[in-house]
This record gives sequence, C-alpha cells and structure tokens, in this order.
Amino acid sequence: MYKVVIIDDEPIIVEGLSRVVDWEKYGCHLAGTAEDGVSGMRVIREVRPDMIITDICMPKTDGLSMIAALKSEFPEMQICILTGYRDFDYAQRAITLGVTRFLLKPSNMGQLDEAILEMTHRLKKRNNMHERITHKSEDIRDEEAKEEGASSFIVKNALIYMEEHYEEHLSLSEVADQIYVSQWHLSKLLNKYEKKSFSEILNQIRVDHAKELLKNPALRIRDVAEQVGFLDITHFSRVFKKHEGISANEYRNARLS
Repeated sequence: MYKVVIIDDEPIIVEGLSRVVDWEKYGCHLAGTAEDGVSGMRVIREVRPDMIITDICMPKTDGLSMIAALKSEFPEMQICILTGYRDFDYAQRAITLGVTRFLLKPSNMGQLDEAILEMTHRLKKRNNMHERITHKSEDIRDEEAKEEGASSFIVKNALIYMEEHYEEHLSLSEVADQIYVSQWHLSKLLNKYEKKSFSEILNQIRVDHAKELLKNPALRIRDVAEQVGFLDITHFSRVFKKHEGISANEYRNARLS
C-alpha cells in the first residue's frame, strides 16, 4: 500500500480528500494530514509517504522552496499540487522541479483520479526499473535531473538567506528550517555544491562584509566584528586571518595607506 499525505490550509479540502477518495482502490492509504508547509514537512519526515497532495499557497509556506525540498530530500516521492494559485510560470517551474501533476481548484474527481493513477503508475514503474535493470533508463535520468534541479534551487535559497542574515546569530538548523529541509540534508548539499561546510560559507560571507566595513577608519575592529555577526572579537580575528592571511588591522592599514 502506498502511503499518502495531504497538506492544505483549508480543512474542508483535507476532509474532502480524506473521505471522498477511495484510497484502497488505488492501492493507497491516507497516512497523515497537515495544514501548513512547516507541519507538513514534519509529518512527511515522520511518515515517509510515497505521494503527497498539497497546496502551495499556505501560511508560513514558500511553495516552490517546499517542492524543491521534497524532491531533493525524497526524490522518489510523487507530488500533486492542488491549488487556487493561477500562475502559468509558477506551474511550469513547479513541474521543472519534479511535480507530477499541477491541478487548479476546484478540481473534479476525474482530474484527481488521473493524477493519483499517474503517481501510482510512476511509483510502480520506478520500482520495476530498480528490480529489473542495472542501466539507467531515460525516465530515471529525467527524475535525477529534476532532483539535481531541486537541490540546486535549495542551495541557491540557502546562500541567499545566509547573505541576508549573516549579521544575526545564524545556525544551520535555522537556515534549514527556512528552506524546509533537514539540517543533515542541507549540510550534505552545501558540501556537494559549494565544497564547503555551512560554517565555512557563513564565515566567508562575514569576512567579505567585514572587509568593506574596514574601509571606514571610524569603526573599531570590535565594531566591525559585531556588525558582521561575531560575538567574540578573538574568534573574528582568528577567522579573518585564516581567510585573508593577515589580521583585520593589517588589512585595514594596507587598504588605507
């Protein structure tokens, strides 16, 4: 039996899909529901469903980021978007990231039936491919390409968030929460795509901004350290010298002379 999770901030939609759809007919069972993206990701990590039906316009939710997170962290999961958000470019981007079907509310049972059948068909086909062949089929290569696209999207969003919040006491878990992935998965992606750890990337961002601030002779080194997110000037000095090969003070004197 394939496990299904429904995510929608409209209780009537969740209840309707739960009751109206004959899940057993498709070889499925409803394993969980949620009312926003944050709790939805929590349910998904607990249940590990084979397919989800989800809205993309919900409280505390960035739809595309959530989709990218799902396809990157759970590449074999099938996703059906059911939404009232009528934007063609958005739909196309969602499909590029790996969504199986993009349905507009209100959808009829015929459309839902086709979407569920397509998701179960893909799951069966993928299972058969893993069992019967060793070479990569075109379908598997296409799925892997979408997974790569989703992962790149996640890394890009993580870097943007770090660049926008480097002055704060930023942690890997906070950034991961913002883009709907686990800490472990984000750490893996940063190492894969950036060849650096989270702390190395964050320190580089902070040092780069510190170099700009050091051009202002009115700012003390301590002020610069605090403005770029370091609570400890000793730590800042150690990190700066590791990245630049000279101390912050030496860097300032060289640039101002």
